[in-house]
Amino acid sequence: MNPLTLVHLYPREMNIYGDTGNVVVLRRRLEWRGLPVQVVPVSVGDRLPTAADVLLGGGGQDAAQGEIGADFASRGPTLRAMADDGVVVLAICGTYQMLGHEFVTVDGERIEGVGVLDVVTRGERERLIGNNAVDTADTLGAGRLVGYENHSGMTTLGPAAAPLGRTSTGRGNNGRDGTEGAVRGNVIGTYLHGPVLAKSPRFADELLRRALARRGEPVDLAPLDDTLPELAARVAVGRPR
Repeated sequence: MNPLTLVHLYPREMNIYGDTGNVVVLRRRLEWRGLPVQVVPVSVGDRLPTAADVLLGGGGQDAAQGEIGADFASRGPTLRAMADDGVVVLAICGTYQMLGHEFVTVDGERIEGVGVLDVVTRGERERLIGNNAVDTADTLGAGRLVGYENHSGMTTLGPAAAPLGRTSTGRGNNGRDGTEGAVRGNVIGTYLHGPVLAKSPRFADELLRRALARRGEPVDLAPLDDTLPELAARVAVGRPR
């Protein structure tokens, strides 16, 4: 079996609130099962491997998004082709916003997106902060996702994107409609930091199953002892916002 290739977008610029941990979680869950894996970091100016199985990007300050904005936009045709081909994508916060059509900062600066997800984001003065639990029963069937949100960009979904899930404890995409994140095929965007996969092991395994199935290598992932991450999720959700 060839190694599963995890591509980590902008590991230096887009790594706020531990989002690099999502890469670590996927790598370790494969290694614990004896499955080969390789991690390829991609920074500004680096070639984006088209043989990627999973593409991961994190969140960053607005300044970081401006720093990588032109480089990210230049990758639009490749990213759209990868999404159409079923590559698994997990985009957190800032990367989620940039996969949409546009992100307009609170000061009115427009950062062009790549249109992979049918979403638009507007910066506002209010920040949405705190632990968040998201029910994915109607979308991924990956159970409850638990993470930490801290964003002032308010995202609205268009008709070509479905919400990742519904939130009852947090504020989600915009603090108004109860939705969190967006899904289009194997492309998933969310505001959940944490890293989200550390406290959402069923979600992590769902991403791996999708990546392996796309390669024609569906496998029954051996069960792991997820007592600790599940306990961490319960503690996080139980904390007052």
